[in-house]
Parts: sequence; C-alpha cells; structure tokens
Amino acid sequence: MIELKPETPDDWWEVEALYDLCFAPGREALSSYRLRDDVAPVPDLSVVARDADGILAGAIRFWPVHVGDQTALLLGPVAVHPTRQGEGLGGALIRESLDAARASGWARVMLVGDAPYYSRFGFARLSGVDMPPPTNPERILGLDLVPDAWRDVSGKVTRCTGED
Repeated sequence: MIELKPETPDDWWEVEALYDLCFAPGREALSSYRLRDDVAPVPDLSVVARDADGILAGAIRFWPVHVGDQTALLLGPVAVHPTRQGEGLGGALIRESLDAARASGWARVMLVGDAPYYSRFGFARLSGVDMPPPTNPERILGLDLVPDAWRDVSGKVTRCTGED
C-alpha cells in the first residue's frame, strides 16, 4: 500500500537524497534548477509517496514560473526509487498532482522531458516558449489544465520571486 501526501519540510532532505539517487550527478546544473533557486516548491502539489513502513518510494515537485507575462507550473523533478520502478508509481504521482493543480486553479503546466513518456498524460511540445540555455527546445512540453491555457502564451521562462 502506497500513500501519497503533500511533502512537508521534514521530507526535504530525504526527497533530495532520492533525486540524487535517481538522477545523474550534476542534476542541479541543469537550466531548470536556475528557475528554482531561492523559490519554494508549490505547497500541496509537491507530493511524496511512502509505503506502509513509511519508506519513501517516490516524489514529485512543482515550482511557479513566468512564461512571458503569464504564470505556469514547472513540473519536476519526479522520481521513483529504483526498487519501486515499474509499479506505475510515477504515473500515479503525475496524475494525482495534475488533478490537484487543476483543482487549485492553475491554468497551465510545463516541463522539460521526454515527449514519448509525458504525452500519455497529455503533454505536447510547446512552441515559442524559451527555457534558459542549454535546453533542447524539443523537450519543452506543456499541458493545458484549463482549455486553451497555452494559446498565445510565449516568451522566456523566468523565475518567480517572492514579490510575484
């Protein structure tokens, strides 16, 4: 039995250790991390998955960003512990958190990732959205949480600050 619940401050370092385990060294050098510097993840959308013994099995985080003059969610990272991969936990984390984002009134979400994987959740290539370099434009994907939320949205993706 896996329980999904909002990440708390007490989860932070355990989630960071999971991300270190699941991603290549230097993950924090990626351009998406510059958008997260000194910005808190969105509460209640950043979720942890724990088994019946309380062991961390997976995690997902979301961050607020600007795209041009609009606000969006930046999904990621999402990770599942190697011993739990293949159980559908990553998909469950993504689906549940996207439902929560929609229910919270967010209009759009984006990520940098593999289209073949994320397309099953409705993500598609965004054109006119510029992530900080070096980001492959083919990997910039978006999802409308409300109809046509990405229509006419373009521009540079920038970090949200405490004043936003």
